[in-house]
Amino acid sequence: MTEETLYERLGGHEGIRSVVDDFYDRLLDDDVLGPFFADADMETLRRTQTDFLCEKAGGPETYDAAPVREAHLHVPFTPDHIQRALELLDESLAEFDVPERDAEAVVQAVAEYEQELLARPDSTDR
Repeated sequence: MTEETLYERLGGHEGIRSVVDDFYDRLLDDDVLGPFFADADMETLRRTQTDFLCEKAGGPETYDAAPVREAHLHVPFTPDHIQRALELLDESLAEFDVPERDAEAVVQAVAEYEQELLARPDSTDR
């Protein structure tokens, strides 16, 4: 018998989308992070974030949007912003009773992209 994948433990596409929707609701309601999303196409963000997390969790979905770095070059995130977003993601995972080990895996999958999220157009790190 094979062990369930993280994707399966999170409830597949539907479960991950539910967490993503809750996460973006929290981002939008956050006094500091909400303004970053004022003019964003939220449905596209929710769909691409869902695909991203599904792929990272071992699901069949493929993240096919712009590379993370390029998609965020115009957003002046700081390390504190990234930390706050990760806290909100963790809160969303807790809201859906995701076990700690799995929640840590999801948060880590996003945290791995911190440098890409913090990149600026004039920066040469890739």
